[in-house]
Amino acid sequence: MIKKYSLNINKKVHQVEADENIPLLWVLRDNLGMEGTKYGCGVGSCGACTVHLNGQAFRSCLLPISALAGTEITTIEGLSANGDHPVQKAWVDLDVAQCGYCQSGQIMSASALLKNNPNPTEEEIENFMSGNICRCGTYSRIKKAIQLAATK
Repeated sequence: MIKKYSLNINKKVHQVEADENIPLLWVLRDNLGMEGTKYGCGVGSCGACTVHLNGQAFRSCLLPISALAGTEITTIEGLSANGDHPVQKAWVDLDVAQCGYCQSGQIMSASALLKNNPNPTEEEIENFMSGNICRCGTYSRIKKAIQLAATK
């Protein structure tokens, strides 16, 4: 059933008409033109679609729009105004990305980790990031970038 929804995304309220079961991922990409959040697997296994929901990392492909009332959603577009979030800067400084497809999800997960644990151990980084898949295998650079961002 198509309904009207008011979503707080990147500190701005967006009015959307959509089916109550449509995942947030498709609302972001198709209805609002926010294409930084990527479609990977559609079942929450790869992490490419990671966004923040009230500051916590969530897979947007699993979040039906009907469950998002009263929440604060942050996408990669809203992480920082100029790409100057410490995690984004560390990604650039260490040349983390290869193909780049998974990177918005990786960055969103990493920034949620550091928000809740500003000085994670290597094991904590590996455990937290284990749900984000990188087809290019840049895991060691991702871990180093998270460690670098933790120092900023």
